[in-house]
Amino acid sequence: MESGEKSAQVNYAEIREYVPEIDNWIADERKHENALLDMLDEERLQYAGSVVLGLNDALVELTGALAGLTLALQNVELIALSGLITGIAASLSMAASEYLATRSEKTDKHPVRAAIYTGIAYIFTVAILITPYLLFDNYFLDLALALTSGVIIIAVFNYYISVAQDETFKDRFLEMAGLSLSVAAFSFGIGYLIRIFLGIEV
Repeated sequence: MESGEKSAQVNYAEIREYVPEIDNWIADERKHENALLDMLDEERLQYAGSVVLGLNDALVELTGALAGLTLALQNVELIALSGLITGIAASLSMAASEYLATRSEKTDKHPVRAAIYTGIAYIFTVAILITPYLLFDNYFLDLALALTSGVIIIAVFNYYISVAQDETFKDRFLEMAGLSLSVAAFSFGIGYLIRIFLGIEV
C-alpha cells in the first residue's frame, strides 16, 4: 500500500503541467504514505535486529551442526538429541549475549525484550530444523528437509523485512541463504572427514 502511494505521487507529478491543482493531490498522497509508514512502526520492526540475530545464528549454526552430525552419527535419534541440546544451549547463550549487548548500547530497545526476541527466534528455528529427524528414519531425507525448511524460513522472514522496510528482497535472501547453505555444506564435509579419520562407527 505504501509503495502504491509512492507510485501515485510519481504519476501525478508527470501530469503537473496539464492539471494545475495536482500539487494538492500529491500532498494528500504524501500524507497517506506517511500515515501508512507510521502504522509499520511496530515493536517487531524495532527489534528486527534481534530477530535477525536469532534466526541467522540458528540457521547458520544448526544447519551446519545437523549436516556434520548427519554424516558423523548416521542415526536420526542421536542426531535429533544432539541437535536439540546444541540448539537449546545456543539459544540461551545468544539471548544472554543479546541482553548484554543491548544493555551496553544507548538505544531505545529494552535489553530483556531484545534477549527474548533473539531467544524465541532461535528456539523457533531449532524446532523447525529438528522436526524432520523426529518424523522420518532416513537421515539424508531429514537433512534435505531441514535445509529446505531453513531456506523457507529465510525467504519468509526476508520477504517481511523487505516489504516493511522497503528493501530489496533478492539480495537479502541470497546473502542469508548462501551463507547458511555454505556452512552446512562445509560442515557436512567436515563430518565425513572426522568420521573417516577417527574411524568411529555409531
